[in-house]
Amino acid sequence: MQYFQAVRIGKERANKAQMTLFKLAGFAMLTLTTRKKEGKFFPVGESELVAVIKTADGFVTILVDEDGFTKAQSKALSENEAMEIFKKAIDSGIPEYKGTQIEIWTESYPIVHGKK
Repeated sequence: MQYFQAVRIGKERANKAQMTLFKLAGFAMLTLTTRKKEGKFFPVGESELVAVIKTADGFVTILVDEDGFTKAQSKALSENEAMEIFKKAIDSGIPEYKGTQIEIWTESYPIVHGKK
């Protein structure tokens, strides 16, 4: 797949995830639209799974694809606020991401959901 085609498809998928998270949180930022495997670019996956991570700024609720590539994220929140959005996502039918780590850009974050 050509890079620009991967970007176009990935942007559509990430925009959809951003709108889903916006409905749940009242705010959402687009994160990644492509992923790179073995030197080739691919769009982020179609699946929407929810997770909560802890960053230096606070707790962030994110929507990721089946491989844990981030598509949309909330702003940094308190742990309780992030977990409320996480619960709303689960209650709306969005499955929980079962991985242990998420990578956003060049940073890696541990998953914190499931504690409450």
